[in-house]
Amino acid sequence: MQIEQRLDPLLTAALDLGPEASLRGADYRFTGSARLQHQAQVESNARSYPRRIPLELRRAEGIHVQDSEGRWFIDCLAGAGTLALGHNHPAVLQAIRGLLDGKRPLHTLDLMTEAKDDFINELFASLPAEFARDARIQFCGPAGTDAVEAALKLVRTATGRSQMLAFHGAYHGMTQGALSLMGSLGPKRYLDGMISGVQMLPYPYGYRCPFGLGGAEGERVGLHYIENQLKDPESGVLPAAGMILETVQGEGGVIAPSADWLRGIRRITREAGVPLILDEVQCGIGRTGKLFAFEHAGIVPDVLVLSKAIGGSLPLAVVVYHKDLDRWQPGAHAGTFRGNQLAMAAGAATLKIIREQALAEHAASMGERLAGHLCALQRDYRQLGDVRGRGLMLGVEVVDPDGPVDSLGHPAAHPQLAAAIQRQCLRRGLIIELGGRHSSVLRVLPPLIIRAEEVDQVAEIFMGAIRAALMEVKSITYE
Repeated sequence: MQIEQRLDPLLTAALDLGPEASLRGADYRFTGSARLQHQAQVESNARSYPRRIPLELRRAEGIHVQDSEGRWFIDCLAGAGTLALGHNHPAVLQAIRGLLDGKRPLHTLDLMTEAKDDFINELFASLPAEFARDARIQFCGPAGTDAVEAALKLVRTATGRSQMLAFHGAYHGMTQGALSLMGSLGPKRYLDGMISGVQMLPYPYGYRCPFGLGGAEGERVGLHYIENQLKDPESGVLPAAGMILETVQGEGGVIAPSADWLRGIRRITREAGVPLILDEVQCGIGRTGKLFAFEHAGIVPDVLVLSKAIGGSLPLAVVVYHKDLDRWQPGAHAGTFRGNQLAMAAGAATLKIIREQALAEHAASMGERLAGHLCALQRDYRQLGDVRGRGLMLGVEVVDPDGPVDSLGHPAAHPQLAAAIQRQCLRRGLIIELGGRHSSVLRVLPPLIIRAEEVDQVAEIFMGAIRAALMEVKSITYE
């Protein structure tokens, strides 16, 4: 465990888990950084990442970040998938400097600029030709959730309907409309004002199939259920303005449906006359081993929502859709910061690098390598209940193999162990995230530029973290 020995003493010195800190929860903190203490004092109680990743970051390069005490970490969170080329990629920096040195406009609302036209051309060149040929683009506020709101307005205007179809486990953002489409109950439990008429449908979650079947049979039954919902005149479901889904669910636990299921959904929505909105805010731009995750199924959406990686590390969000839906009026969706010129320049450079260097194919290869390591660990540790995902969008569901099973035979989630593994990864210099049901899925989203030897490092650190976490949780259990 050479890597563990090199990194662990450094990070252990930073993680002051003194008498006031509890290993039972995910909310532990450094006590040695004045800025981290200040953050805890002045930032909102709604803050999230600093509770589990209590770092004060100072420098970043490639797949690594350095904290204020000089310790380096492998960043397998990467801005929740935003940093496709990693931190401070030379091509991105050059694009930004070129805009600044040329005294180009930085804020333009939605007026045309060279940077904007270059970005549009790069994005459309990246899209499948069948989709790009008849596509229109709407620039939105700089967050993906605003693009989701725009997509809702778009299909409602075009169809004259108001109902929406969404899926269990979905995450589409934190604005009111997007929250209405969310599977997770936590963020919307205490809020009124959700948009009415959202019908939630089963997403094909093979490991915890809602029908108790899993695999191809579970997907087949789910498709039959959805199709019946749309065709049955007594289903109680009104004709929908649109169906929205993540081509690969991220926050829901890294759940990747089969190509057959996606093709089935495309057939059902087309026959029902329901526009299909694909949210690829996280799974798009090479993440899954294709430039766009829907390409694995050979389908074409009616509407595509993009953000995160398309801005080359800076805020940018767009909706790309078929021209037949372009029936809304001028000003139907607007936003002051929909003309982020730096993000357009950085995004165009990022898209060009990903295409020219075949980084989507590289992500497929590196993802297969990492998944292989994780599956090997799964054979030794029954607590790793499921290893899944696509490309460099991977998840490991942590379970209690000796605990009770539910009525459908599913093993109990083990969020305490998942949180302990995340902590132990951090001690050893690896940043990963939690997600999924009961926060029991360890999520790995490294930059697409990660190399084979770095993948092997991630796997080795992960193995050491599992061993340490099992001891940690066992010691807590028997206190």
